Amino acid sequence: MMGRTGGTIVAILAGAAVGAVAGILLAPDQGSKTRKRLGRGIKSGGDEIAHKFDDLKDQVRSLMNSKKVDLESTINSYVEKAGDKTENVIEVLEKKLAELKKEAKAINTK
Repeated sequence: MMGRTGGTIVAILAGAAVGAVAGILLAPDQGSKTRKRLGRGIKSGGDEIAHKFDDLKDQVRSLMNSKKVDLESTINSYVEKAGDKTENVIEVLEKKLAELKKEAKAINTK
């Protein structure tokens, strides 16, 4: 997603540079008119780059927010699983403790 945007920005810059050179070389107008046109073209290209940059920032924010939600969900899932396993371990340990107490009591009563 971001690769296409970066490629678009590079293409815009390259197009602006080629257009500027072609405009200067092939300009039938006076230099002052050509400079004004180039200035407008550069401003237009700059505006386009700024717009693309804003789009890119929005895409990055959106991606980060979605990844944050995914990460939180994954962490919550692991915490729940760990909690379930902890309960199981506690139950097993309590049963084992009860068995050991019975064995100890049996040994002490003999």
